[in-house]
Amino acid sequence: MKLTPDSLSLFRLRTVLFPGGRLPLRIFEARYLDLVSQCLRQRTPFGVVCLQQGGEVRQAAVPLRFEPLGVLAHLADVDAESPGILKVMCLGGARFEWASASETSGGLWQAKGVRLLPDDPPAPTGERFAAAAGALGRAYESLGQRTDAALPVERRFDDAGWVANRWCELLPVTLAARQQLMALPDPLQRLTLVDDFLRKNQLI
Repeated sequence: MKLTPDSLSLFRLRTVLFPGGRLPLRIFEARYLDLVSQCLRQRTPFGVVCLQQGGEVRQAAVPLRFEPLGVLAHLADVDAESPGILKVMCLGGARFEWASASETSGGLWQAKGVRLLPDDPPAPTGERFAAAAGALGRAYESLGQRTDAALPVERRFDDAGWVANRWCELLPVTLAARQQLMALPDPLQRLTLVDDFLRKNQLI
């Protein structure tokens, strides 16, 4: 998919979306209802970026700052919960960087100078990370019994990048730490940090 400058609308959230992850959203603000409608018509994604400062709901005179690196969100399912409210499930795609962003008259933020980042190169978990992969599998078995768990349908417990990303979504770390992990270009480095955290906290 080719992106041109000024083509990517941003959804600012106090969360970090990872490639391959699922993100449930409840949309009720007019600007985001319009965004979802536009993405459905054009079959295009939007960009999810983590807020550094400010709230998800617009507040007058509150400055906004958000991360310069985000993840594309592809619409997987859209359901009208009630008039004016949409339940949306998004799938995380490629990571992207943007050079600048400006607010439109409708209240949406538009990214300029968008550049897609490479996907994680294939890297096996192997024996080194077998414990982390196995623990993730057991965690998914437990979480799968919850109806509110937004777990990826795809399961790749032998892939280091996928295992690292899924653990990053689950671990009790700060948003800043989660963002830093998502931004790492090396999946083995990301999984090494996750593995160290799991061992330090006696989770594996």
